Amino acid sequence: MPQPGDVFEINTARGEAYVQFMQKNKLMGSAIRVLPGTYVGGNSDIESLVRTDAGYWIFFPLSAALKAKVVRRVGAFEIPSHSKKLPLFRSGVVDPATGRIENWWLWDGENSRMVGAITDEQRRLPIKSIWNDTLLVERIEQGWSPEKHGG
Repeated sequence: MPQPGDVFEINTARGEAYVQFMQKNKLMGSAIRVLPGTYVGGNSDIESLVRTDAGYWIFFPLSAALKAKVVRRVGAFEIPSHSKKLPLFRSGVVDPATGRIENWWLWDGENSRMVGAITDEQRRLPIKSIWNDTLLVERIEQGWSPEKHGG
């Protein structure tokens, strides 16, 4: 059973990537922080990687991925102070006519509120979504980040 602070390795076509289990949310499941970069042959300094403020949060079925051996636990590290609290997440529905999201919602882990258009700062907020391992790997390989999402 994953514990907050546990770090897991996942293989991608660009090398190994790392995620840190942050906490469990009753609605969305396991919140993970996708740590920056990919590393051919692995990263020998995961502790420094964990301390960085870079990366992004997403929800991911971590226990199932661990059981299926999609991810491998590589250690437990202290959750940095900048990541101890669940951040605000944003969500919205793409308008099929424009391909853009016009009305955004912000979610604090329990409650949502509509904000309409978002600021550049809000564009950096993580996306309220649950990804499977295929999408997680694809997004890591693409160098995806929240600010690229949702036009």
